[in-house]
Amino acid sequence: MPQNMALKGDLELRARIKPLVELFDAEWVSAARDLDTWPGARESARLRIRRDGARQARKLYSPAVLVDEHDREILREMAAHGIQVRITATPLPQGTVFIDRRTMFLTDPTPPTPSAHGRRHRTYTMSAEPALVSGVYALFEAAWESATDLAAFFDPDRPRIDTKAREVLYALGSGMTDVTAARELGMSLRTYRRRVAELLVALGADSRFQAGMRAGELGLTRG
Repeated sequence: MPQNMALKGDLELRARIKPLVELFDAEWVSAARDLDTWPGARESARLRIRRDGARQARKLYSPAVLVDEHDREILREMAAHGIQVRITATPLPQGTVFIDRRTMFLTDPTPPTPSAHGRRHRTYTMSAEPALVSGVYALFEAAWESATDLAAFFDPDRPRIDTKAREVLYALGSGMTDVTAARELGMSLRTYRRRVAELLVALGADSRFQAGMRAGELGLTRG
């Protein structure tokens, strides 16, 4: 079998991935924009969490996965059954699945192209080439380490930071002066400083430095 294969359509993907998924002790690591990135992902997620091997699974998602309440319930169920779930700060460019760190599947980041019959098929790449798999896996690990644990998003004590407050938080972390930050955010210096004071209260911080540390602990600087 070639180490790299192009898979045309969901049927080819399922034919290649199913035997690997059925390996009881296989480690399953994946990255996806949301629960629709992979065909049948919602159903397979529910099947996966009912298996003892779920503890070997890690899933990394873009923030878009948190939009729908039904999807959030699926995420909660995953976490409750031992699957590790984290959320990135920005959308992921393409879906990636690693099985036992030996086989990798990638979604094509470009939109599906229509076939001769007018149907649109997604394409995928399957690879078992050690250097390629280990290289992409290293990128996954870096993204995983900088992502926020799912529990932080469901923590009732997590401060609710609106868009403007988040912009102020980023400005504080950038090292800009108050004058520059206020100008960049399109507000008066007085308004900016009032926003900073409100942010300190929301985070329970006594200083701007402490606010940055607290925001980092809560994952607010990444999600």
